[in-house]
Formats: sequence, C-alpha cells, structure tokens
Amino acid sequence: MKIALLGVGRMGHELGVHLLAAGHQLTAWNRTAGAVERLRDAGAAQADSPEDAVRDADVVLTVLFGPDTVREVVLSGLELPAEAVWFDVTTVSPDDAREFAEYAAAAGVRYVHGPVIGSLAPARAGQLGVLLGGAPEDVDVVEPLAALWGDSERLRRVATPSDAATGKLLANLALGITLQGLIEALRLGKANGLDAEAVLDLLQGTGLGAIAGMKGPVITGGTFGDTQFSADLLAKDVRLMLRSTPDPLPALTAALQSLTEAQRAGAGDDDIAVIAKPELT
Repeated sequence: MKIALLGVGRMGHELGVHLLAAGHQLTAWNRTAGAVERLRDAGAAQADSPEDAVRDADVVLTVLFGPDTVREVVLSGLELPAEAVWFDVTTVSPDDAREFAEYAAAAGVRYVHGPVIGSLAPARAGQLGVLLGGAPEDVDVVEPLAALWGDSERLRRVATPSDAATGKLLANLALGITLQGLIEALRLGKANGLDAEAVLDLLQGTGLGAIAGMKGPVITGGTFGDTQFSADLLAKDVRLMLRSTPDPLPALTAALQSLTEAQRAGAGDDDIAVIAKPELT
C-alpha cells in the first residue's frame, strides 16, 4: 500500500521500519526534517509538508505527540485523500478520539484509532499491544499493518475509537501508578538503610516485581538517557487521564507530581525511570 507517515519520533520511526520491511511504499514527514533521515536511508520518501506526504495515500498513519498536535497537523485543513483510511496511533483521550472520528466522517475519510501499548524494545520486536477501534471494514484495512508491530495475542479489536483510547489510557495508568509505587518503595527502603539494589531484590515476587524488573537496570545503571518511553510523554498521557474523568485519581496525581519534577529538572526527554533519580542520592 501507499502509506503516509506523519510523525517520525521514536515510535514513528520504529513503525516506519516495519512498514518498509514489509514492502509498503512509505512517504514520511516530520516537523523536524532531520528525524526522517534514517527512514529515508532505509527506502522511505521524505515529504516537505503533510500535504505532499498524504497525496494519493491509501493509509495516512499519524504517530504524533498528542491530540493538540493532531489538531495542528490534520484538523487544521489537511486534505486527506478520499476513501483513504486515517490510522491514528497517537495517544489521545476518549473525547479526542470521538472528535477525530467525527471530523473524518465529515471529510469523507475512514478513521481507525490504533494506539500501541509498550515501548521501543517491544516495538522493534513486533511485540506491542495494539487496540483497534473503528468500523470493521476499516479495521480490516489497517489490521495487517498493525500486525507488523503487534503481538498477535495482544492485538485486539474494540467497538469504537473512543474505546481504544480508553484502553490505552488504562494501560498507561497502570504503568504510571506502578512506577510511582516503585519510587515510593525505593524511598521507604532508603529511609531504613537499604540501597536501590537491595530494594529491587526484595520486590521480586511482589505486585511491584514486574516494574522493578523492567526499570531496575536503568535505575541502578543510571542509564536514564537511553529513553524507551519519555517522562514528557507519560506526563502528557497522565494529564489526558485526569481530564477524562470528573472523579479523583490520587495515585495518578502523585505520579504526575514526580514526572513534573523531572520535567522541571530538565529531564523530560529521559526515560520515565528518571523519576527515581532523587531516591538514589
């Protein structure tokens, strides 16, 4: 298929690599043109504008920072090809997904929301979770693409785009809260004379064992710059969650405070594990 990729950040690059490896025609655009270089070297065409990228595309794949960027790039007047499928991987709120689906319908374009669950390593390995929400005949078009980066056992169809958005926020809520739990465990351990390695070891077999295993090596090694999922991105997602319910989410609010402190310290582009850094001193 002819595919336009709008947004070549860390995740957009990985998805683009899969599309090229599968033999699709890929035209990529990013606001920072230099981000497209590696995909161009791998065989993608580089577009100078979103308009150039989407011309004659069968699928328009958006992998953007958040819903406001989607509005700026797509809803600001970008003319998507008639009958194309707009496949939006961007993490957005349920209300955003409904808005984008309505916009697409009014423009005569088919819309599927297909957020991914996981970070760069599973993206490279084709082991991401994927939620596909849209009309069944439209999901049929993009599901073979999602299967390139998705784990077959974690690739799921849901009823609507907003359901897909909700599922992605639920997954990242679990990530944010368990990460904050890990930080508080490190804090409790430090207060009682245990270093980070000892705390991580004692967390094995507990409810925090998975996040300790995932982020423990980053924390003890101090390799926060090897970003799998940035603090900026998770903070943005947490704010979407808090705006998506009128009810309090106190554990999530605590996680946002930790992420915001990392951002204020200039570490927003570092891996989410960077919020543990204050507990290591």
